[in-house]
Amino acid sequence: MSTISSVSPRTLADVIPGGLVRNIALVVGGAGFVGATAQLAVPLPFTPVPLTLQTFSVLLTVAVLGSTRGLLSMAVYMLAGMAGVPWFTQHHSGWSFPSFGYVVGFLVAAIVVGKLAEKGGDRTPLRAVGLLVLGNLAIYAVGVPGLMLSTGMSLPVALAKGVAPFLIGDAIKVVLAAALLPATWKLVNARRR
Repeated sequence: MSTISSVSPRTLADVIPGGLVRNIALVVGGAGFVGATAQLAVPLPFTPVPLTLQTFSVLLTVAVLGSTRGLLSMAVYMLAGMAGVPWFTQHHSGWSFPSFGYVVGFLVAAIVVGKLAEKGGDRTPLRAVGLLVLGNLAIYAVGVPGLMLSTGMSLPVALAKGVAPFLIGDAIKVVLAAALLPATWKLVNARRR
Protein backbone atom coordinates (compact mmCIF):
# COMPACT_ATOMS: atom_id res chain seq x y z
CA MET A 1 0.00 0.00 0.00
CA SER A 2 1.15 3.55 -0.69
CA THR A 3 1.93 6.13 1.98
CA ILE A 4 1.94 9.92 2.00
CA SER A 5 5.51 9.92 0.66
CA SER A 6 4.62 7.74 -2.31
CA VAL A 7 4.73 9.10 -5.81
CA SER A 8 1.24 8.03 -6.80
CA PRO A 9 -1.39 6.92 -4.26
CA ARG A 10 -4.17 4.87 -5.83
CA THR A 11 -6.90 6.01 -3.42
CA LEU A 12 -7.33 8.70 -0.80
CA ALA A 13 -6.81 6.08 1.92
CA ASP A 14 -3.33 5.42 0.53
CA VAL A 15 -2.14 8.89 1.51
CA ILE A 16 -2.63 8.05 5.19
CA PRO A 17 0.61 6.70 6.64
CA GLY A 18 0.63 3.24 8.14
CA GLY A 19 0.33 -0.36 7.16
CA LEU A 20 -1.86 -3.11 8.54
CA VAL A 21 -3.07 -1.13 11.56
CA ARG A 22 -4.11 1.74 9.28
CA ASN A 23 -5.95 -0.65 6.97
CA ILE A 24 -7.81 -2.32 9.83
CA ALA A 25 -8.77 1.07 11.28
CA LEU A 26 -10.01 2.25 7.88
CA VAL A 27 -12.05 -0.91 7.26
CA VAL A 28 -13.68 -0.82 10.70
CA GLY A 29 -14.09 2.96 10.57
CA GLY A 30 -15.79 2.74 7.17
CA ALA A 31 -18.23 0.13 8.49
CA GLY A 32 -18.93 2.33 11.53
CA PHE A 33 -19.49 5.40 9.33
CA VAL A 34 -22.04 3.51 7.23
CA GLY A 35 -23.72 2.16 10.37
CA ALA A 36 -23.97 5.66 11.84
CA THR A 37 -25.46 7.19 8.69
CA ALA A 38 -27.96 4.32 8.45
CA GLN A 39 -29.52 5.64 11.67
CA LEU A 40 -30.35 8.96 9.99
CA ALA A 41 -33.48 7.47 8.47
CA VAL A 42 -36.80 8.93 7.44
CA PRO A 43 -39.53 6.30 7.09
CA LEU A 44 -41.76 6.87 4.08
CA PRO A 45 -45.40 5.75 4.40
CA PHE A 46 -45.61 4.37 0.87
CA THR A 47 -42.53 2.13 0.90
CA PRO A 48 -40.79 -0.27 3.31
CA VAL A 49 -37.44 1.30 2.31
CA PRO A 50 -36.61 4.40 4.36
CA LEU A 51 -34.78 7.48 3.14
CA THR A 52 -31.21 7.52 4.56
CA LEU A 53 -27.74 8.96 4.04
CA GLN A 54 -26.45 5.42 3.78
CA THR A 55 -25.80 5.27 0.03
CA PHE A 56 -23.86 8.53 0.30
CA SER A 57 -21.64 7.11 3.04
CA VAL A 58 -21.21 3.77 1.26
CA LEU A 59 -20.16 5.33 -2.04
CA LEU A 60 -17.89 7.86 -0.36
CA THR A 61 -16.30 5.21 1.85
CA VAL A 62 -15.57 2.72 -0.92
CA ALA A 63 -14.23 5.45 -3.23
CA VAL A 64 -11.82 6.54 -0.50
CA LEU A 65 -10.83 3.01 0.55
CA GLY A 66 -10.60 1.35 -2.86
CA SER A 67 -11.91 -2.06 -3.84
CA THR A 68 -10.20 -4.36 -1.34
CA ARG A 69 -10.56 -2.24 1.80
CA GLY A 70 -13.98 -1.03 0.63
CA LEU A 71 -15.24 -4.58 0.10
CA LEU A 72 -13.86 -5.64 3.49
CA SER A 73 -15.48 -2.62 5.15
CA MET A 74 -18.90 -3.35 3.64
CA ALA A 75 -18.49 -7.05 4.52
CA VAL A 76 -17.75 -6.11 8.15
CA TYR A 77 -20.82 -3.87 8.13
CA MET A 78 -23.05 -6.58 6.67
CA LEU A 79 -21.73 -9.51 8.73
CA ALA A 80 -21.78 -7.60 12.02
CA GLY A 81 -25.35 -6.53 11.31
CA MET A 82 -26.35 -10.07 10.44
CA ALA A 83 -24.74 -11.25 13.68
CA GLY A 84 -26.91 -8.87 15.71
CA VAL A 85 -25.31 -5.42 15.75
CA PRO A 86 -28.38 -3.16 15.34
CA TRP A 87 -26.73 -0.74 12.92
CA PHE A 88 -28.75 -1.40 9.80
CA THR A 89 -31.36 1.23 8.96
CA GLN A 90 -33.86 1.83 11.78
CA HIS A 91 -31.74 -0.30 14.16
CA HIS A 92 -32.39 -3.51 12.24
CA SER A 93 -30.07 -6.46 12.45
CA GLY A 94 -30.23 -9.92 10.90
CA TRP A 95 -31.25 -10.29 7.28
CA SER A 96 -35.04 -10.58 7.15
CA PHE A 97 -36.11 -7.04 6.46
CA PRO A 98 -37.11 -5.43 3.14
CA SER A 99 -33.99 -3.33 2.57
CA PHE A 100 -31.41 -6.06 3.29
CA GLY A 101 -30.85 -6.56 -0.47
CA TYR A 102 -29.49 -3.01 -0.64
CA VAL A 103 -26.97 -3.91 2.09
CA VAL A 104 -25.80 -6.84 -0.06
CA GLY A 105 -25.62 -4.40 -2.97
CA PHE A 106 -23.08 -2.38 -0.98
CA LEU A 107 -20.60 -5.23 -1.58
CA VAL A 108 -21.07 -4.99 -5.35
CA ALA A 109 -20.81 -1.20 -5.22
CA ALA A 110 -17.57 -1.55 -3.23
CA ILE A 111 -15.98 -3.55 -6.02
CA VAL A 112 -17.25 -1.32 -8.84
CA VAL A 113 -16.61 2.06 -7.20
CA GLY A 114 -13.41 0.95 -5.51
CA LYS A 115 -11.86 -0.34 -8.75
CA LEU A 116 -12.81 2.80 -10.65
CA ALA A 117 -11.47 5.03 -7.87
CA GLU A 118 -8.17 3.11 -7.96
CA LYS A 119 -7.95 4.00 -11.65
CA GLY A 120 -8.46 7.71 -10.94
CA GLY A 121 -12.23 7.82 -11.43
CA ASP A 122 -12.68 10.03 -8.36
CA ARG A 123 -10.25 12.79 -9.31
CA THR A 124 -12.45 15.00 -11.45
CA PRO A 125 -16.09 15.93 -10.83
CA LEU A 126 -17.36 14.49 -14.12
CA ARG A 127 -15.58 11.17 -13.70
CA ALA A 128 -16.66 11.02 -10.06
CA VAL A 129 -20.30 11.47 -11.11
CA GLY A 130 -19.98 8.48 -13.46
CA LEU A 131 -18.31 6.36 -10.79
CA LEU A 132 -20.98 7.22 -8.20
CA VAL A 133 -23.89 6.66 -10.59
CA LEU A 134 -22.49 3.20 -11.41
CA GLY A 135 -22.21 2.52 -7.69
CA ASN A 136 -25.84 3.51 -7.16
CA LEU A 137 -26.91 1.26 -10.03
CA ALA A 138 -24.98 -1.64 -8.47
CA ILE A 139 -26.81 -1.12 -5.18
CA TYR A 140 -30.18 -1.02 -6.93
CA ALA A 141 -29.32 -4.06 -9.08
CA VAL A 142 -29.16 -6.17 -5.91
CA GLY A 143 -31.51 -4.16 -3.68
CA VAL A 144 -34.56 -4.28 -5.94
CA PRO A 145 -34.54 -8.09 -6.38
CA GLY A 146 -33.98 -8.36 -2.60
CA LEU A 147 -37.00 -6.13 -2.03
CA MET A 148 -39.03 -8.31 -4.39
CA LEU A 149 -38.01 -11.50 -2.58
CA SER A 150 -38.65 -10.02 0.85
CA THR A 151 -42.06 -8.52 0.10
CA GLY A 152 -43.42 -10.44 -2.88
CA MET A 153 -43.60 -7.23 -4.94
CA SER A 154 -43.54 -7.41 -8.72
CA LEU A 155 -40.68 -5.70 -10.56
CA PRO A 156 -42.73 -2.61 -11.51
CA VAL A 157 -43.95 -2.19 -7.93
CA ALA A 158 -40.44 -2.75 -6.50
CA LEU A 159 -39.06 -0.11 -8.89
CA ALA A 160 -41.85 2.30 -7.91
CA LYS A 161 -41.27 1.75 -4.18
CA GLY A 162 -37.56 0.90 -4.03
CA VAL A 163 -36.00 3.19 -6.65
CA ALA A 164 -38.26 6.02 -7.86
CA PRO A 165 -38.75 7.75 -4.47
CA PHE A 166 -34.98 7.96 -3.98
CA LEU A 167 -33.75 9.25 -7.33
CA ILE A 168 -33.76 12.95 -6.44
CA GLY A 169 -31.98 12.28 -3.15
CA ASP A 170 -29.47 10.05 -4.93
CA ALA A 171 -28.78 12.80 -7.46
CA ILE A 172 -28.08 15.26 -4.61
CA LYS A 173 -25.81 12.74 -2.86
CA VAL A 174 -23.93 12.06 -6.11
CA VAL A 175 -23.35 15.77 -6.71
CA LEU A 176 -22.11 16.28 -3.14
CA ALA A 177 -19.75 13.30 -3.25
CA ALA A 178 -18.59 14.19 -6.77
CA ALA A 179 -17.59 17.61 -5.46
CA LEU A 180 -16.03 16.30 -2.26
CA LEU A 181 -13.79 13.59 -3.75
CA PRO A 182 -11.94 15.75 -6.34
CA ALA A 183 -11.68 18.63 -3.86
CA THR A 184 -10.02 16.30 -1.36
CA TRP A 185 -7.61 15.06 -4.04
CA LYS A 186 -6.77 18.67 -4.85
CA LEU A 187 -5.91 19.33 -1.19
CA VAL A 188 -3.86 16.12 -0.98
CA ASN A 189 -1.92 16.94 -4.12
CA ALA A 190 -1.27 20.51 -2.92
CA ARG A 191 0.07 19.15 0.35
CA ARG A 192 2.26 16.61 -1.41
CA ARG A 193 3.85 19.38 -3.49
